[in-house]
Amino acid sequence: MSDRICVGAIAGAFGVRGEVRLKSYTSDPTDIALYTPLWTEDGKRSFSVTITRTIPNGLAARLSGISTKEEADALKGVELFTDRDRLPSLPDDEFYHTDLIGLTVVDTGGTELGRVRAIYNHGAGDIIEVAGPRLLLLPFTRAVVPTVDLAAGRVVVDPPEDAG
Repeated sequence: MSDRICVGAIAGAFGVRGEVRLKSYTSDPTDIALYTPLWTEDGKRSFSVTITRTIPNGLAARLSGISTKEEADALKGVELFTDRDRLPSLPDDEFYHTDLIGLTVVDTGGTELGRVRAIYNHGAGDIIEVAGPRLLLLPFTRAVVPTVDLAAGRVVVDPPEDAG
């Protein structure tokens, strides 16, 4: 498990006074401001965040140290991370996506299928990508993913007949 978790990304400038368009990956998008300071992936910069308004597909926000449109534009695409200990504990049946990446994936019979490469969510629920001899994209539901064992470093899946 990493010490920092990605909680959002900067989508560019919003307006001309240094605000940014912020994409939040937290369950309640505005909660991203609770987890400051937010760090760049390399850990070289940190920001406090003030949400100014909700906008289509995200939030408008002020970041500490950013006061011009040019500075905000220069941050486009930067992912923002928070220290793991700033985030709330999760119930037993919920997971931070970052903790699943790299886990071994086996089917219900114990056959290894590969490793978790990514988790996607395009609005209709999470999809787990399994990289192995063949690429699998599986719905991350209890029926298809009955067991996630972080301690053992594995995920048990019961893929549908037509998977892959």
